[in-house]
Amino acid sequence: MEGEEAEFGRKRMRQSVEDKQLLVVDAEATVGEDAEATIGEETETEVQLSEQMQLDIARIHEKINSFTALVSELMESGKSLLLEISNQFEERLILIHKEQTEKWQEEIRELHMLDASNEETNNLLHNARYLLQNGRIDS
Repeated sequence: MEGEEAEFGRKRMRQSVEDKQLLVVDAEATVGEDAEATIGEETETEVQLSEQMQLDIARIHEKINSFTALVSELMESGKSLLLEISNQFEERLILIHKEQTEKWQEEIRELHMLDASNEETNNLLHNARYLLQNGRIDS
């Protein structure tokens, strides 16, 4: 029962996301279709319109068309802006990764040098101990 509810929730969420994407992509077409349907309804239902009323309706249709064009332009500019920001983010993230990796590689080189120095010092101390022990035995 719970599994079915979870599956239903996932399907519903997936459909909701898809619906929103379709709404964004088809916004201009939808507005255009609504305007055409409205025009068709107006011409069928109202036979006689005064000249002033026809001019007012024509102005409203011009406003709808210009608003639709503005929305379309804003959507396109928004998409390009988001793409540009996404590319900049990706480039900056790659640069940060490269810088951090180089820092860690430098730390590794320093540790190698420190280890080599410690090994050399350890060998010198070992040799000195050996000489001191052998010196006592000979005396």
